[in-house]
Amino acid sequence: MTISVAVVDDQALVRGGFAMILRVHQDIEVVAEAGTGLEAVEAARRHRPDVILMDIRMPEMDGLEATSRILAEADWDVRVLILTTFDPDEYVYRALRAGASAFVLKDIPPEQLADAVRTVADGGALLAPSITRRLIGRFSERPAVNAAIAARLERLTEREREVAAAVARGASNSEIAGDLRIGAATVKSHVSSILVKLGLRDRTQVVIFAYESGLVEAGVHDIGH
Repeated sequence: MTISVAVVDDQALVRGGFAMILRVHQDIEVVAEAGTGLEAVEAARRHRPDVILMDIRMPEMDGLEATSRILAEADWDVRVLILTTFDPDEYVYRALRAGASAFVLKDIPPEQLADAVRTVADGGALLAPSITRRLIGRFSERPAVNAAIAARLERLTEREREVAAAVARGASNSEIAGDLRIGAATVKSHVSSILVKLGLRDRTQVVIFAYESGLVEAGVHDIGH
């Protein structure tokens, strides 16, 4: 299957560079380019891409607002991959809360960009280690768990909670299967059930929920470590 992608960045050279890198891959089709948040929203409506590469700082409307608007009205399965050159401290949590599926820095090696798009399109989590550390730090500063979020956690079975916690710690399906001594297909089924019960989009959103609900405590386990 071909993954349709929209590239959004206010710098034409950067935008064109990302598009050129992706166009060499037969399984990826760049269907649109945009230079502002408003253009991104319109491009999403018109082209309905599978993945949107989204810059953060742009004129008219920033990437966080554009992400929020696109995902709020999307009636198709779309993922947003945030790309930025800026220190992400103030943006990571806001971007993921806006619904972004991944957050990587623009210095990502060209050969890894297509893999990032494929991972996000497939519903996988993609957080650079430096971003993960900042994200965990942000959760460690949060107050007590919100009652409404805690109530949503009650929808999950004990096994689903175990799987969700493992996802939040960065484990793959095969790793979870090994740790819990269940089949990989069973893990995949549990992950799908978790997404449906909690109304979440992908594994990245499971990570956010696991920390917000207190299922996983910040500082106790680092994702990917």
